[in-house]
Amino acid sequence: TAAPTATEQAAGDAVLGVPDSTWSGADERTPADEHVAHGGFHRAAERRHLLRPALHAVQDSIGHVSHGALNYISNRIPVSPAEAYGVATFYDLIETEPMPTTIARVCDDIACKAAGGNQLISDLEAEMGPGNTPNGEGMWMRSPCLGHCEKGSAAFIQRAGQQALTIAPVTVREITAVLDGESVTTAISPVFVSSFTALKKARVMGAAAVRDDVVKSGIRGRGGAAFPAGTKWNGVADEAGASKYVVCNADESEPGTFKDRWLIEQNPFALLEGIAIAAFAVGATKAYIYIRGEYREAERLLSSALDAAGSDLGVDIEIRRGAGAYICGEETALFNSIEGFRGQPRQKPPFPTQTGLFGSPTLINNVETLAAIPGIVRDGGEAFAQLGTAESTGLKLFCLSGNVAVPGVYQVEFGITTRELINLAGGAQGMMQAVLSGGAAGSFLTEAQLDVPLTFEDGHDAGISLGSGAIMVFNTDVDMMEITHRIAEFFAHESCGLCVPCRVGTTRQLDIVQRISEGIDTPADRRDLDNIGWVMRDASICGLGHTAANAVESAIRIGLIGGGA
Repeated sequence: TAAPTATEQAAGDAVLGVPDSTWSGADERTPADEHVAHGGFHRAAERRHLLRPALHAVQDSIGHVSHGALNYISNRIPVSPAEAYGVATFYDLIETEPMPTTIARVCDDIACKAAGGNQLISDLEAEMGPGNTPNGEGMWMRSPCLGHCEKGSAAFIQRAGQQALTIAPVTVREITAVLDGESVTTAISPVFVSSFTALKKARVMGAAAVRDDVVKSGIRGRGGAAFPAGTKWNGVADEAGASKYVVCNADESEPGTFKDRWLIEQNPFALLEGIAIAAFAVGATKAYIYIRGEYREAERLLSSALDAAGSDLGVDIEIRRGAGAYICGEETALFNSIEGFRGQPRQKPPFPTQTGLFGSPTLINNVETLAAIPGIVRDGGEAFAQLGTAESTGLKLFCLSGNVAVPGVYQVEFGITTRELINLAGGAQGMMQAVLSGGAAGSFLTEAQLDVPLTFEDGHDAGISLGSGAIMVFNTDVDMMEITHRIAEFFAHESCGLCVPCRVGTTRQLDIVQRISEGIDTPADRRDLDNIGWVMRDASICGLGHTAANAVESAIRIGLIGGGA
Protein backbone atom coordinates (compact mmCIF):
# COMPACT_ATOMS: atom_id res chain seq x y z
CA THR A 1 0.00 0.00 0.00
CA ALA A 2 3.03 2.30 0.15
CA ALA A 3 2.94 5.14 -2.37
CA PRO A 4 5.83 6.65 -4.34
CA THR A 5 7.16 10.14 -3.80
CA ALA A 6 6.85 12.65 -6.61
CA THR A 7 10.56 12.21 -7.37
CA GLU A 8 10.24 8.42 -7.55
CA GLN A 9 7.18 8.66 -9.77
CA ALA A 10 8.93 11.08 -12.11
CA ALA A 11 11.94 8.75 -12.36
CA GLY A 12 9.72 5.79 -13.22
CA ASP A 13 7.72 7.82 -15.72
CA ALA A 14 10.93 8.86 -17.49
CA VAL A 15 11.25 5.21 -18.54
CA LEU A 16 7.64 4.05 -18.68
CA GLY A 17 6.07 7.23 -20.04
CA VAL A 18 3.58 9.48 -18.28
CA PRO A 19 0.33 7.55 -17.63
CA ASP A 20 -2.42 8.93 -19.83
CA SER A 21 -5.38 7.20 -18.15
CA THR A 22 -6.37 5.11 -15.17
CA TRP A 23 -5.76 2.09 -17.38
CA SER A 24 -2.02 2.77 -17.62
CA GLY A 25 -1.23 3.22 -13.95
CA ALA A 26 -2.37 6.74 -13.11
CA ASP A 27 -2.86 7.70 -9.46
CA GLU A 28 -6.63 7.21 -9.68
CA ARG A 29 -6.28 3.53 -10.48
CA THR A 30 -8.50 1.47 -8.20
CA PRO A 31 -7.27 -1.48 -6.10
CA ALA A 32 -9.30 -3.79 -8.32
CA ASP A 33 -7.39 -2.58 -11.37
CA GLU A 34 -4.11 -3.64 -9.77
CA HIS A 35 -4.99 -7.28 -10.38
CA VAL A 36 -5.73 -6.82 -14.08
CA ALA A 37 -3.27 -6.71 -16.97
CA HIS A 38 -5.31 -4.44 -19.25
CA GLY A 39 -4.88 -5.57 -22.81
CA GLY A 40 -4.17 -9.11 -21.67
CA PHE A 41 -1.04 -11.18 -21.21
CA HIS A 42 0.65 -9.94 -24.36
CA ARG A 43 0.52 -6.30 -23.35
CA ALA A 44 2.02 -7.15 -19.96
CA ALA A 45 4.75 -9.20 -21.63
CA GLU A 46 5.54 -6.37 -24.03
CA ARG A 47 6.23 -3.97 -21.14
CA ARG A 48 7.95 -6.38 -18.78
CA HIS A 49 11.36 -5.60 -20.30
CA LEU A 50 11.07 -2.05 -18.93
CA LEU A 51 11.08 -3.26 -15.32
CA ARG A 52 14.82 -3.13 -14.72
CA PRO A 53 15.39 0.19 -16.55
CA ALA A 54 12.65 1.68 -14.36
CA LEU A 55 14.30 0.27 -11.23
CA HIS A 56 17.61 1.75 -12.40
CA ALA A 57 15.99 5.15 -12.92
CA VAL A 58 14.66 5.28 -9.36
CA GLN A 59 17.89 3.90 -7.90
CA ASP A 60 19.91 6.56 -9.75
CA SER A 61 17.55 9.30 -8.63
CA ILE A 62 17.21 8.71 -4.89
CA GLY A 63 19.76 6.00 -4.05
CA HIS A 64 17.36 3.12 -3.45
CA VAL A 65 14.04 1.70 -4.69
CA SER A 66 11.45 2.13 -1.95
CA HIS A 67 8.41 -0.08 -1.49
CA GLY A 68 6.26 2.76 -2.79
CA ALA A 69 8.36 3.00 -5.93
CA LEU A 70 8.18 -0.78 -6.38
CA ASN A 71 4.40 -0.65 -6.10
CA TYR A 72 4.17 2.16 -8.63
CA ILE A 73 6.48 0.51 -11.15
CA SER A 74 4.80 -2.89 -10.79
CA ASN A 75 1.39 -1.29 -11.40
CA ARG A 76 2.67 0.46 -14.49
CA ILE A 77 4.34 -2.58 -16.12
CA PRO A 78 2.19 -4.45 -14.87
CA VAL A 79 3.70 -7.24 -12.76
CA SER A 80 3.01 -8.19 -9.18
CA PRO A 81 4.88 -6.22 -6.50
CA ALA A 82 6.33 -9.51 -5.27
CA GLU A 83 7.82 -10.21 -8.71
CA ALA A 84 9.22 -6.70 -8.97
CA TYR A 85 10.77 -7.09 -5.52
CA GLY A 86 12.25 -10.44 -6.53
CA VAL A 87 13.90 -8.86 -9.55
CA ALA A 88 15.17 -5.83 -7.62
CA THR A 89 16.74 -7.90 -4.84
CA PHE A 90 18.51 -10.19 -7.32
CA TYR A 91 20.96 -7.43 -8.29
CA ASP A 92 23.70 -6.08 -6.03
CA LEU A 93 23.55 -2.55 -7.46
CA ILE A 94 19.85 -2.09 -6.71
CA GLU A 95 19.01 -1.34 -3.07
CA THR A 96 15.51 -1.74 -1.65
CA GLU A 97 16.13 -0.04 1.70
CA PRO A 98 17.24 3.55 2.39
CA MET A 99 20.98 4.06 1.93
CA PRO A 100 23.39 6.94 2.56
CA THR A 101 23.55 9.50 -0.23
CA THR A 102 26.97 8.32 -1.43
CA ILE A 103 28.21 4.73 -1.65
CA ALA A 104 31.82 3.81 -2.45
CA ARG A 105 32.21 0.20 -3.55
CA VAL A 106 35.91 -0.54 -3.14
CA CYS A 107 37.44 -3.46 -5.04
CA ASP A 108 38.53 -6.26 -2.73
CA ASP A 109 39.16 -8.89 -5.38
CA ILE A 110 42.22 -10.89 -6.27
CA ALA A 111 44.00 -8.64 -8.80
CA CYS A 112 43.77 -5.63 -6.51
CA LYS A 113 44.83 -7.75 -3.53
CA ALA A 114 47.97 -8.76 -5.43
CA ALA A 115 48.67 -5.09 -6.16
CA GLY A 116 48.44 -4.08 -2.49
CA GLY A 117 44.71 -3.67 -2.07
CA ASN A 118 44.71 -5.10 1.44
CA GLN A 119 46.61 -2.05 2.67
CA LEU A 120 44.06 0.24 1.04
CA ILE A 121 41.23 -1.60 2.80
CA SER A 122 43.06 -1.54 6.16
CA ASP A 123 43.75 2.19 5.87
CA LEU A 124 40.14 2.82 4.90
CA GLU A 125 38.88 0.88 7.91
CA ALA A 126 41.18 2.89 10.17
CA GLU A 127 39.94 6.15 8.66
CA MET A 128 36.22 5.46 8.16
CA GLY A 129 35.43 2.40 10.25
CA PRO A 130 34.25 -1.01 8.99
CA GLY A 131 32.59 -1.35 5.61
CA ASN A 132 28.78 -1.28 5.35
CA THR A 133 28.67 1.19 8.26
CA PRO A 134 26.99 4.54 7.49
CA ASN A 135 29.25 7.49 8.23
CA GLY A 136 27.25 10.66 7.86
CA GLU A 137 25.92 10.85 4.31
CA GLY A 138 28.39 8.29 2.99
CA MET A 139 29.30 4.63 3.32
CA TRP A 140 31.93 2.35 1.82
CA MET A 141 31.70 -1.37 1.20
CA ARG A 142 33.86 -4.10 -0.27
CA SER A 143 33.18 -5.02 -3.88
CA PRO A 144 34.00 -7.85 -6.28
CA CYS A 145 36.29 -7.04 -9.21
CA LEU A 146 35.34 -3.74 -10.86
CA GLY A 147 37.12 -4.42 -14.15
CA HIS A 148 39.97 -1.92 -13.67
CA CYS A 149 42.56 -4.51 -12.68
CA GLU A 150 45.42 -2.86 -14.56
CA LYS A 151 45.09 0.17 -12.24
CA GLY A 152 45.72 -1.84 -9.05
CA SER A 153 42.83 -0.29 -7.11
CA ALA A 154 39.36 0.98 -7.89
CA ALA A 155 36.21 2.36 -6.30
CA PHE A 156 32.77 2.56 -7.89
CA ILE A 157 30.98 5.67 -6.64
CA GLN A 158 27.18 5.91 -6.54
CA ARG A 159 25.66 9.21 -5.46
CA ALA A 160 21.90 9.74 -5.44
CA GLY A 161 20.83 12.12 -8.17
CA GLN A 162 24.20 12.15 -9.92
CA GLN A 163 26.00 10.02 -12.48
CA ALA A 164 27.86 7.06 -11.03
CA LEU A 165 31.54 6.70 -11.92
CA THR A 166 34.69 4.74 -11.17
CA ILE A 167 37.90 6.15 -9.69
CA ALA A 168 40.89 3.99 -10.65
CA PRO A 169 43.47 3.95 -9.27
CA VAL A 170 42.05 5.28 -6.02
CA THR A 171 43.45 6.42 -2.69
CA VAL A 172 41.99 6.52 0.82
CA ARG A 173 42.03 10.32 0.59
CA GLU A 174 39.92 10.26 -2.58
CA ILE A 175 37.40 7.82 -1.10
CA THR A 176 36.99 9.75 2.15
CA ALA A 177 36.66 13.02 0.25
CA VAL A 178 33.88 11.59 -1.90
CA LEU A 179 32.08 10.18 1.13
CA ASP A 180 32.37 13.58 2.81
CA GLY A 181 30.50 15.12 -0.11
CA GLU A 182 33.23 16.44 -2.38
CA SER A 183 32.36 16.42 -6.06
CA VAL A 184 34.27 14.14 -8.38
CA THR A 185 34.42 13.74 -12.14
CA THR A 186 36.27 11.53 -14.57
CA ALA A 187 37.41 12.54 -18.02
CA ILE A 188 35.49 11.05 -20.95
CA SER A 189 37.26 10.97 -24.30
CA PRO A 190 35.55 12.85 -27.14
CA VAL A 191 33.67 10.78 -29.69
CA PHE A 192 34.49 11.25 -33.38
CA VAL A 193 32.13 10.07 -36.09
CA SER A 194 33.23 6.97 -37.98
CA SER A 195 32.98 6.57 -41.73
CA PHE A 196 31.74 2.96 -41.35
CA THR A 197 33.62 1.78 -44.43
CA ALA A 198 33.28 -1.89 -43.48
CA LEU A 199 29.52 -1.58 -43.06
CA LYS A 200 29.24 0.08 -46.46
CA LYS A 201 31.29 -2.71 -48.01
CA ALA A 202 29.13 -5.33 -46.29
CA ARG A 203 25.99 -3.88 -47.84
CA VAL A 204 27.57 -4.11 -51.28
CA MET A 205 28.76 -7.68 -50.67
CA GLY A 206 25.38 -8.93 -49.46
CA ALA A 207 24.45 -10.78 -46.28
CA ALA A 208 25.43 -14.26 -47.48
CA ALA A 209 28.89 -13.11 -48.60
CA VAL A 210 29.49 -11.40 -45.25
CA ARG A 211 28.58 -14.57 -43.38
CA ASP A 212 30.86 -16.54 -45.69
CA ASP A 213 33.75 -14.22 -44.81
CA VAL A 214 33.09 -14.71 -41.10
CA VAL A 215 33.18 -18.48 -41.63
CA LYS A 216 36.41 -18.24 -43.65
CA SER A 217 38.01 -16.12 -40.94
CA GLY A 218 37.65 -18.97 -38.46
CA ILE A 219 37.02 -16.48 -35.67
CA ARG A 220 35.79 -18.09 -32.47
CA GLY A 221 34.01 -16.40 -29.59
CA ARG A 222 36.32 -14.19 -27.54
CA GLY A 223 34.17 -14.23 -24.40
CA GLY A 224 35.37 -17.61 -23.16
CA ALA A 225 33.20 -20.26 -24.83
CA ALA A 226 35.24 -20.18 -28.10
CA PHE A 227 32.28 -21.24 -30.26
CA PRO A 228 32.81 -20.65 -34.02
CA ALA A 229 31.18 -17.31 -34.78
CA GLY A 230 30.32 -18.20 -38.37
CA THR A 231 28.27 -21.19 -37.23
CA LYS A 232 26.21 -18.93 -34.97
CA TRP A 233 25.68 -16.35 -37.69
CA ASN A 234 24.49 -18.91 -40.22
CA GLY A 235 22.29 -20.54 -37.60
CA VAL A 236 20.40 -17.32 -36.93
CA ALA A 237 20.21 -16.40 -40.62
CA ASP A 238 18.72 -19.79 -41.47
CA GLU A 239 15.93 -19.49 -38.89
CA ALA A 240 12.51 -18.39 -40.08
CA GLY A 241 10.69 -15.54 -38.39
CA ALA A 242 10.20 -11.83 -38.77
CA SER A 243 11.86 -10.89 -35.47
CA LYS A 244 15.54 -11.58 -34.97
CA TYR A 245 17.93 -9.95 -32.54
CA VAL A 246 21.63 -9.27 -32.14
CA VAL A 247 22.89 -9.01 -28.57
CA CYS A 248 26.33 -7.79 -27.56
CA ASN A 249 27.47 -9.29 -24.27
CA ALA A 250 29.40 -6.47 -22.58
CA ASP A 251 28.68 -7.70 -19.05
CA GLU A 252 32.38 -8.23 -18.42
CA SER A 253 32.48 -9.45 -14.81
CA GLU A 254 35.16 -12.14 -14.73
CA PRO A 255 37.76 -11.09 -12.13
CA GLY A 256 40.94 -10.02 -13.89
CA THR A 257 39.19 -9.18 -17.18
CA PHE A 258 38.95 -5.64 -18.54
CA LYS A 259 39.53 -5.90 -22.31
CA ASP A 260 35.92 -5.18 -23.28
CA ARG A 261 35.86 -1.98 -21.23
CA TRP A 262 39.17 -1.00 -22.81
CA LEU A 263 37.86 -1.68 -26.33
CA ILE A 264 34.75 0.42 -25.78
CA GLU A 265 36.73 3.27 -24.27
CA GLN A 266 39.27 3.19 -27.10
CA ASN A 267 36.89 2.91 -30.05
CA PRO A 268 33.16 2.51 -29.44
CA PHE A 269 32.50 2.80 -33.18
CA ALA A 270 34.31 -0.46 -33.92
CA LEU A 271 31.80 -2.25 -31.70
CA LEU A 272 28.80 -0.42 -33.13
CA GLU A 273 29.92 -1.13 -36.69
CA GLY A 274 30.43 -4.80 -35.85
CA ILE A 275 26.92 -4.99 -34.41
CA ALA A 276 25.44 -3.28 -37.47
CA ILE A 277 27.24 -5.69 -39.82
CA ALA A 278 26.06 -8.65 -37.76
CA ALA A 279 22.46 -7.43 -37.84
CA PHE A 280 22.62 -6.96 -41.61
CA ALA A 281 24.15 -10.40 -42.12
CA VAL A 282 21.59 -12.34 -40.07
CA GLY A 283 18.50 -10.26 -40.86
CA ALA A 284 17.99 -8.56 -37.50
CA THR A 285 16.46 -5.10 -37.14
CA LYS A 286 16.99 -4.69 -33.39
CA ALA A 287 20.13 -5.04 -31.29
CA TYR A 288 20.95 -4.70 -27.61
CA ILE A 289 24.22 -3.96 -25.86
CA TYR A 290 24.08 -5.37 -22.34
CA ILE A 291 26.84 -3.49 -20.54
CA ARG A 292 28.15 -4.12 -17.07
CA GLY A 293 26.49 -1.90 -14.45
CA GLU A 294 29.81 -0.64 -13.12
CA TYR A 295 31.02 0.50 -16.56
CA ARG A 296 29.27 3.89 -16.51
CA GLU A 297 31.98 5.79 -18.39
CA ALA A 298 31.99 3.16 -21.15
CA GLU A 299 28.19 3.27 -21.23
CA ARG A 300 28.22 7.04 -21.70
CA LEU A 301 30.79 6.73 -24.49
CA LEU A 302 28.63 4.19 -26.29
CA SER A 303 25.58 6.39 -25.89
CA SER A 304 27.45 9.37 -27.35
CA ALA A 305 28.71 7.24 -30.22
CA LEU A 306 25.18 6.03 -30.97
CA ASP A 307 23.94 9.62 -31.06
CA ALA A 308 26.78 10.59 -33.38
CA ALA A 309 26.13 7.65 -35.71
CA GLY A 310 22.48 8.53 -36.14
CA SER A 311 20.76 6.43 -38.78
CA ASP A 312 23.98 5.38 -40.52
CA LEU A 313 24.05 2.04 -38.70
CA GLY A 314 20.77 0.86 -40.22
CA VAL A 315 19.72 -0.99 -37.06
CA ASP A 316 18.05 0.10 -33.85
CA ILE A 317 20.65 -0.42 -31.09
CA GLU A 318 19.62 -0.07 -27.47
CA ILE A 319 21.95 -0.07 -24.46
CA ARG A 320 20.82 -2.00 -21.41
CA ARG A 321 22.77 -1.62 -18.19
CA GLY A 322 23.48 -4.57 -15.91
CA ALA A 323 23.15 -4.30 -12.15
CA GLY A 324 25.98 -6.21 -10.52
CA ALA A 325 25.22 -9.88 -11.20
CA TYR A 326 28.14 -11.99 -12.48
CA ILE A 327 25.72 -14.69 -13.65
CA CYS A 328 24.32 -12.33 -16.30
CA GLY A 329 27.45 -12.94 -18.34
CA GLU A 330 25.82 -16.29 -19.17
CA GLU A 331 23.90 -15.72 -22.39
CA THR A 332 20.47 -16.98 -21.37
CA ALA A 333 20.67 -15.30 -17.95
CA LEU A 334 21.43 -12.11 -19.87
CA PHE A 335 18.29 -12.63 -21.98
CA ASN A 336 16.18 -13.06 -18.85
CA SER A 337 17.69 -9.90 -17.41
CA ILE A 338 16.83 -7.85 -20.51
CA GLU A 339 13.31 -9.27 -20.51
CA GLY A 340 12.73 -8.06 -16.94
CA PHE A 341 13.21 -11.29 -15.02
CA ARG A 342 15.77 -12.40 -12.49
CA GLY A 343 19.06 -13.03 -14.27
CA GLN A 344 19.02 -16.80 -14.05
CA PRO A 345 20.06 -19.15 -16.86
CA ARG A 346 17.69 -21.21 -18.96
CA GLN A 347 17.93 -24.86 -19.84
CA LYS A 348 19.48 -25.55 -23.24
CA PRO A 349 18.36 -26.64 -25.78
CA PRO A 350 16.71 -24.70 -27.31
CA PHE A 351 19.77 -22.64 -28.12
CA PRO A 352 19.74 -18.86 -28.65
CA THR A 353 20.07 -19.20 -32.42
CA GLN A 354 16.63 -20.84 -32.35
CA THR A 355 14.90 -19.40 -29.29
CA GLY A 356 16.74 -16.53 -27.69
CA LEU A 357 15.75 -13.04 -26.63
CA PHE A 358 11.96 -12.64 -26.43
CA GLY A 359 11.67 -16.17 -27.81
CA SER A 360 13.18 -15.19 -31.16
CA PRO A 361 16.33 -16.31 -33.02
CA THR A 362 19.20 -14.37 -31.49
CA LEU A 363 22.86 -13.85 -32.32
CA ILE A 364 24.84 -13.14 -29.16
CA ASN A 365 28.54 -12.32 -29.32
CA ASN A 366 31.14 -10.80 -27.03
CA VAL A 367 32.47 -7.24 -27.42
CA GLU A 368 35.87 -8.41 -28.66
CA THR A 369 34.29 -10.74 -31.21
CA LEU A 370 32.02 -8.07 -32.67
CA ALA A 371 34.75 -5.41 -32.65
CA ALA A 372 36.86 -7.70 -34.87
CA ILE A 373 34.15 -7.99 -37.53
CA PRO A 374 34.80 -4.68 -39.37
CA GLY A 375 38.42 -5.72 -39.95
CA ILE A 376 37.34 -9.11 -41.25
CA VAL A 377 34.95 -7.48 -43.72
CA ARG A 378 37.47 -4.86 -44.86
CA ASP A 379 40.42 -7.24 -45.35
CA GLY A 380 38.61 -10.52 -46.00
CA GLY A 381 38.14 -13.61 -43.88
CA GLU A 382 41.11 -15.41 -45.39
CA ALA A 383 43.49 -12.61 -44.38
CA PHE A 384 42.27 -12.87 -40.78
CA ALA A 385 42.71 -16.65 -40.84
CA GLN A 386 46.38 -16.30 -41.77
CA LEU A 387 47.07 -14.88 -38.32
CA GLY A 388 47.38 -17.20 -35.33
CA THR A 389 47.01 -20.94 -35.86
CA ALA A 390 44.73 -23.15 -37.92
CA GLU A 391 42.21 -23.62 -35.10
CA SER A 392 42.82 -20.35 -33.26
CA THR A 393 42.83 -17.69 -35.93
CA GLY A 394 43.45 -13.99 -35.68
CA LEU A 395 44.57 -11.74 -32.88
CA LYS A 396 43.54 -12.02 -29.24
CA LEU A 397 43.38 -9.51 -26.40
CA PHE A 398 44.88 -10.63 -23.09
CA CYS A 399 44.46 -8.79 -19.80
CA LEU A 400 47.58 -8.85 -17.64
CA SER A 401 47.31 -7.76 -14.02
CA GLY A 402 48.71 -8.43 -10.60
CA ASN A 403 52.47 -8.40 -10.06
CA VAL A 404 53.69 -7.53 -13.56
CA ALA A 405 55.76 -4.48 -14.47
CA VAL A 406 53.31 -3.06 -17.02
CA PRO A 407 49.76 -4.39 -16.46
CA GLY A 408 47.27 -3.74 -19.23
CA VAL A 409 45.67 -5.08 -22.41
CA TYR A 410 47.97 -6.82 -24.89
CA GLN A 411 46.94 -7.75 -28.43
CA VAL A 412 48.93 -10.69 -29.80
CA GLU A 413 48.57 -13.53 -32.26
CA PHE A 414 47.34 -16.82 -30.89
CA GLY A 415 50.29 -19.09 -30.20
CA ILE A 416 52.27 -16.93 -27.80
CA THR A 417 53.03 -18.62 -24.47
CA THR A 418 52.03 -17.31 -21.06
CA ARG A 419 55.69 -16.83 -20.14
CA GLU A 420 56.29 -14.80 -23.32
CA LEU A 421 53.19 -12.74 -22.60
CA ILE A 422 54.38 -11.96 -19.07
CA ASN A 423 57.77 -10.94 -20.46
CA LEU A 424 55.99 -8.72 -22.98
CA ALA A 425 54.44 -6.96 -19.98
CA GLY A 426 57.87 -6.28 -18.53
CA GLY A 427 58.13 -9.48 -16.52
CA ALA A 428 57.00 -10.31 -13.02
CA GLN A 429 57.60 -7.87 -10.19
CA GLY A 430 59.38 -9.79 -7.47
CA MET A 431 59.72 -13.56 -7.46
CA MET A 432 56.83 -15.15 -9.34
CA GLN A 433 54.84 -17.57 -7.19
CA ALA A 434 51.74 -18.33 -9.26
CA VAL A 435 49.89 -17.48 -12.46
CA LEU A 436 46.11 -17.69 -12.81
CA SER A 437 44.86 -18.11 -16.38
CA GLY A 438 41.23 -17.42 -17.27
CA GLY A 439 40.21 -15.39 -14.23
CA ALA A 440 38.42 -16.78 -11.19
CA ALA A 441 36.81 -19.41 -13.44
CA GLY A 442 40.23 -20.47 -14.72
CA SER A 443 43.09 -22.40 -13.18
CA PHE A 444 46.53 -21.88 -11.69
CA LEU A 445 49.32 -22.96 -14.03
CA THR A 446 52.21 -25.30 -13.42
CA GLU A 447 55.73 -24.27 -14.42
CA ALA A 448 55.48 -26.42 -17.56
CA GLN A 449 52.12 -24.92 -18.54
CA LEU A 450 53.70 -21.46 -18.72
CA ASP A 451 55.35 -22.59 -21.96
CA VAL A 452 52.23 -24.02 -23.61
CA PRO A 453 51.07 -21.97 -26.64
CA LEU A 454 47.98 -19.95 -25.84
CA THR A 455 45.57 -21.43 -28.37
CA PHE A 456 42.22 -23.10 -27.97
CA GLU A 457 43.60 -26.45 -29.10
CA ASP A 458 46.82 -26.41 -27.04
CA GLY A 459 44.99 -25.07 -24.01
CA HIS A 460 42.45 -27.88 -24.22
CA ASP A 461 45.15 -30.54 -24.51
CA ALA A 462 47.15 -29.10 -21.59
CA GLY A 463 44.16 -28.44 -19.34
CA ILE A 464 44.59 -24.66 -19.50
CA SER A 465 41.59 -22.36 -19.54
CA LEU A 466 42.06 -19.34 -21.79
CA GLY A 467 38.63 -18.08 -20.76
CA SER A 468 38.23 -14.44 -21.61
CA GLY A 469 41.99 -13.84 -21.71
CA ALA A 470 42.77 -12.87 -18.11
CA ILE A 471 46.32 -13.57 -16.90
CA MET A 472 47.05 -12.70 -13.25
CA VAL A 473 50.55 -12.92 -11.81
CA PHE A 474 51.22 -13.33 -8.08
CA ASN A 475 54.63 -12.91 -6.47
CA THR A 476 55.87 -14.48 -3.24
CA ASP A 477 54.59 -11.55 -1.16
CA VAL A 478 51.00 -12.61 -1.91
CA ASP A 479 49.17 -14.98 0.43
CA MET A 480 47.82 -17.61 -1.98
CA MET A 481 45.54 -19.05 0.70
CA GLU A 482 43.83 -15.68 0.90
CA ILE A 483 43.58 -15.48 -2.90
CA THR A 484 42.06 -18.97 -3.16
CA HIS A 485 39.63 -18.23 -0.33
CA ARG A 486 38.52 -15.04 -2.09
CA ILE A 487 37.83 -17.01 -5.27
CA ALA A 488 35.73 -19.56 -3.36
CA GLU A 489 33.91 -16.70 -1.61
CA PHE A 490 33.25 -15.02 -4.95
CA PHE A 491 31.52 -18.07 -6.44
CA ALA A 492 29.47 -18.74 -3.31
CA HIS A 493 28.18 -15.17 -3.51
CA GLU A 494 27.63 -15.06 -7.27
CA SER A 495 25.79 -18.38 -7.65
CA CYS A 496 22.26 -17.46 -8.69
CA GLY A 497 20.83 -20.30 -6.59
CA LEU A 498 18.74 -21.81 -9.37
CA CYS A 499 20.30 -25.27 -9.44
CA VAL A 500 21.25 -27.38 -6.43
CA PRO A 501 24.72 -28.52 -7.60
CA CYS A 502 25.97 -24.95 -7.88
CA ARG A 503 24.00 -23.43 -5.00
CA VAL A 504 25.08 -26.07 -2.50
CA GLY A 505 28.42 -26.90 -4.12
CA THR A 506 29.85 -23.36 -4.05
CA THR A 507 28.81 -22.95 -0.40
CA ARG A 508 30.33 -26.28 0.62
CA GLN A 509 33.49 -25.48 -1.33
CA LEU A 510 33.87 -22.22 0.60
CA ASP A 511 33.34 -24.03 3.92
CA ILE A 512 36.11 -26.52 3.14
CA VAL A 513 38.50 -23.84 1.86
CA GLN A 514 37.89 -21.98 5.11
CA ARG A 515 38.86 -25.08 7.07
CA ILE A 516 41.98 -25.50 4.95
CA SER A 517 42.92 -21.89 5.74
CA GLU A 518 42.53 -22.64 9.45
CA GLY A 519 44.54 -25.86 9.19
CA ILE A 520 41.67 -28.02 10.45
CA ASP A 521 40.70 -29.79 7.23
CA THR A 522 40.55 -33.57 7.07
CA PRO A 523 41.14 -36.16 4.33
CA ALA A 524 37.36 -36.41 4.08
CA ASP A 525 37.21 -32.71 3.24
CA ARG A 526 39.60 -33.23 0.34
CA ARG A 527 37.48 -36.10 -0.97
CA ASP A 528 34.39 -33.94 -0.60
CA LEU A 529 36.05 -31.16 -2.60
CA ASP A 530 36.79 -33.59 -5.42
CA ASN A 531 33.20 -34.84 -5.41
CA ILE A 532 31.77 -31.33 -5.23
CA GLY A 533 33.84 -30.23 -8.22
CA TRP A 534 32.81 -33.27 -10.23
CA VAL A 535 29.10 -32.80 -9.47
CA MET A 536 29.15 -29.07 -10.25
CA ARG A 537 30.83 -29.70 -13.61
CA ASP A 538 28.50 -32.55 -14.48
CA ALA A 539 25.12 -31.32 -13.26
CA SER A 540 25.07 -27.51 -13.06
CA ILE A 541 22.83 -25.69 -15.51
CA CYS A 542 25.41 -23.17 -16.70
CA GLY A 543 29.08 -22.33 -16.95
CA LEU A 544 29.32 -20.75 -13.51
CA GLY A 545 28.84 -24.10 -11.82
CA HIS A 546 30.92 -25.89 -14.45
CA THR A 547 33.99 -23.76 -13.66
CA ALA A 548 33.52 -22.76 -10.01
CA ALA A 549 35.91 -25.44 -8.71
CA ASN A 550 38.71 -25.00 -11.26
CA ALA A 551 40.88 -22.52 -9.39
CA VAL A 552 40.49 -24.17 -5.99
CA GLU A 553 41.27 -27.63 -7.35
CA SER A 554 44.31 -26.41 -9.27
CA ALA A 555 45.62 -24.47 -6.26
CA ILE A 556 45.57 -27.67 -4.20
CA ARG A 557 46.89 -29.84 -7.03
CA ILE A 558 50.04 -27.77 -7.60
CA GLY A 559 50.65 -27.13 -3.92
CA LEU A 560 49.75 -23.45 -3.61
CA ILE A 561 47.52 -24.24 -0.63
CA GLY A 562 46.92 -27.20 1.64
CA GLY A 563 50.30 -28.86 1.22
CA GLY A 564 49.63 -30.21 -2.28
CA ALA A 565 47.79 -33.29 -3.47
